[in-house]
Amino acid sequence: MADEDLTPEPDAPERDPDTADMFGDPAPAQPAAAPAPAGNAAYTVIARKYRPRTFEDLYGQEAMVRTLRNAFAAGRIAHAFMLTGVRGVGKTTTARLLARALNYQTDAVDAPSLDLAVEGRHCRAIIEGRHMDVLELDAASRTGVGDMRDLLDGVRYAPVEARYKVYIIDEVHMLSTGAFNALLKTLEEPPPHAKFIFATTEIRKVPVTILSRCQRFDLRRVEPEDIIRNLQMILEAEGVRVEAEGLTLIARAAEGSVRDAQSLLDQAIVQAEPGQTVPAALIRDMLGLADRAGTLDLFELVLKGDPGGAVSAFRHLYALGADPAQVVLDLMEHVHGASVARAVGPQALALPKDQAARLAAAGAAVSAPILARLWQMLLRAHEEVGRAPDPAAATDMALIRLAHAADLPGPEEALKLLRNGESPGGGSVPGGGGGGAGQGGAARALSPQASPQASPQLEARQAPTLQTFEDLVARIDAERDIALKLDVERFVRPISFRPGVLEFEPAPGAPANLAQRLVGRLKAWTGQPWLVAAQGGGGAESLWERQTREARETRAEIAQDPFVLSVIEAFPGAEVVQIRHLPPPEPALVDDLAEEAGED
Repeated sequence: MADEDLTPEPDAPERDPDTADMFGDPAPAQPAAAPAPAGNAAYTVIARKYRPRTFEDLYGQEAMVRTLRNAFAAGRIAHAFMLTGVRGVGKTTTARLLARALNYQTDAVDAPSLDLAVEGRHCRAIIEGRHMDVLELDAASRTGVGDMRDLLDGVRYAPVEARYKVYIIDEVHMLSTGAFNALLKTLEEPPPHAKFIFATTEIRKVPVTILSRCQRFDLRRVEPEDIIRNLQMILEAEGVRVEAEGLTLIARAAEGSVRDAQSLLDQAIVQAEPGQTVPAALIRDMLGLADRAGTLDLFELVLKGDPGGAVSAFRHLYALGADPAQVVLDLMEHVHGASVARAVGPQALALPKDQAARLAAAGAAVSAPILARLWQMLLRAHEEVGRAPDPAAATDMALIRLAHAADLPGPEEALKLLRNGESPGGGSVPGGGGGGAGQGGAARALSPQASPQASPQLEARQAPTLQTFEDLVARIDAERDIALKLDVERFVRPISFRPGVLEFEPAPGAPANLAQRLVGRLKAWTGQPWLVAAQGGGGAESLWERQTREARETRAEIAQDPFVLSVIEAFPGAEVVQIRHLPPPEPALVDDLAEEAGED
């Protein structure tokens, strides 16, 4: 080292010309990077973009918000909250809103408050998940007792900058037994500056010892009307148009979850070209749903006991891409809707008016035991379709069974018919399609006294087919049902009529149970099931309205008759009070009068 000469050579350059000087020489200029195209910008999905920022934005949870508002106003704020409900109803969102409300602070307000319209000092940090006094734990990934102890070690320390130190534990039911035990002591004697907010979808898996120390809020499923209202708000903000029926399909598919509905809407928006309205047909295809009108037609064919028509209708839906399992589920929904409409009324169905009217008519056409039987058979059919090697063939077999069973009487009705010496089989379907032939043979085997004389009695009891609406009114008159006749003449405005089906517009003041009464009477009189549907409009005049109009026209015509005018002119103050149509005289009386006139 001592012999080494460290003196720089006089001709050597001070630095490498290819090396940038860190003190003086600027770095060589680099070409400017091209701006990223707009399409590569990070897209925020609708479920995150429109997450509620205030308690007023929570849809369908008015009861919980009212309770919290009263508790905050009275200063009775619990130290632990348990939020439970199905997915997507707002549990985590409510937890973050509660953390903001507990630490709400502005220049004018320095107290816990649920009025979050004005953003507080800590709100932005809590929303973005970076506030040091609001700790959020996912129990699904940190379930051990060690994780819980690490989290609770800081509970005894005061918050750094906020009012409360808030612990949000999502999916709390997934904590281990040891973690629950570690949490229990802290929940029992919490420090005054600590608040706990738990969220879970499985409330039954949470120990009772934890539940008893929390204030519980059950976030209920959001009604389809509220979901549609939320989706309409989003569409207006996004400048996108979707058909109303499509929004209804999304709301039904979401099953009470706002987040699921928003995710489906995000997917539905891209189904059409930009600037165009998204049709309901595309949304139906996206959801894998069958045509609602087609499944309703299929349901009506099943109720009529027409297995051939039901199988043909299903194969048409299957050719259009409908899933057999989904068709069975739709039939189950129709049975449920018809039963509810029969018990409560069509207004209880969250469906369009025309579909609700059709389901109400279908429910009125059959008895409650038949609907219950169809429900049980569809439950079994759904299992069979799910495990069958050929789901379409399993659905065919299920529809044939349903169509045959739809016309069979219940056990009590069958026993009553057997006692009366009649066949309990159906017979409303031509060729025995409704299962009546086989059941009738069984009845004759079970009941020896049901001799061939029973068939003429049954045929005599069955009335001929009603071909027109006038035939129906005449039938009611022949049965001497005065109350029903008066209601039909006054309130039924017929739209269409064919044997077994009547569609009418109810006149103002029509009884709510008029369609149901008609179905019951007509089935008893004709021995066949009837579909009577009350539509919203388009009906002709009722018989009473037609008679009133004709009487008014006749009165006006008679009032202009020259003879009547001369009488009124001769007798001032006279008026036409009543018009009577005298029956024509009998032929014998006319001959006698003619003979007397000839003699005179």
